[in-house]
Amino acid sequence: MKESLGSSTQSPHYKITICICTYKRSALLARLLSKLEEQKTENQFNYDIVIVDNDDQQSARETVNSFAKESKISIHYYVEPEQNIALARNKAIINATGDYVALIDDDEFPGNQWLLNMFKAINNYQSDGILGPVLPHFEQKPPLWVLQGHFFDRPTHPSGYVLEWQNTRTGNALLKKDIFKTSQKLFDPVFGSGGEDRDFFKRMIHEGYVFRWCNEAPVFETVPPSRWTRAVLLKRALLRGKMALNSAKSKHMSVLYSIVAIVIYSCCLPLFFILGQHIFMKYLIKTCDHLGKFFTFLGINVVKEKYISG
Repeated sequence: MKESLGSSTQSPHYKITICICTYKRSALLARLLSKLEEQKTENQFNYDIVIVDNDDQQSARETVNSFAKESKISIHYYVEPEQNIALARNKAIINATGDYVALIDDDEFPGNQWLLNMFKAINNYQSDGILGPVLPHFEQKPPLWVLQGHFFDRPTHPSGYVLEWQNTRTGNALLKKDIFKTSQKLFDPVFGSGGEDRDFFKRMIHEGYVFRWCNEAPVFETVPPSRWTRAVLLKRALLRGKMALNSAKSKHMSVLYSIVAIVIYSCCLPLFFILGQHIFMKYLIKTCDHLGKFFTFLGINVVKEKYISG
């Protein structure tokens, strides 16, 4: 267990389990683990780490073992052989022993105040969970159209802002472990390729749980050049469309709306191309979001990959 960095000799009363699901990103996972080693606690909590490898070949095992030999943090490694992000998240949650569960993705990394600021926020706001910003970290300078299009920017909010389910995700979150009391309060395996986080928060908010925002606890998402290619951006859009249909209340009305959007966007694409590459790509991506929904409704699986990692 990592020693707390506060001056008090009294043992912290609370424990946080940091849950990480990983899939064939050993180098990025190694960087994340090194950053987690540096977390400040002010002696307010202890923390450990649960890692679930969603690769049946256990590609993360060597990285985890190497880190665990040198770390003061207690690390627990599990494998979820079925490629399904919801099942991987559930295995992490089930094996978490903390009073709180922190969620961060394997391609992200935090500053050393991340966990402390999240912990302070969840107690100050007396919330069931706290979510924070995910900011893009480009490994190389991207093309101008990528920056102009803001394709990797995510919405932010003032600290304390009460979130609707549409603004939720698990890339940067701290939740009370008590939320996961029953199997019905875990992530739904139907959303095996993504969207399981929004579905989870949607159900929890409907039950009366409250989730707030902490703008002082950002994490940084690595964006390698392979992720800003047009092919990857469009594949991700098609996959998002598939997930959107799965969570739609009325699938027929949702698809009808998408058909109208596809027609309008398609007619306007030549104009958008003249206005600039970033505008053209923005609306081509929106078109693929709707196409993904439409194809899924017809039973056509245009994106066979479970994860589009880039």
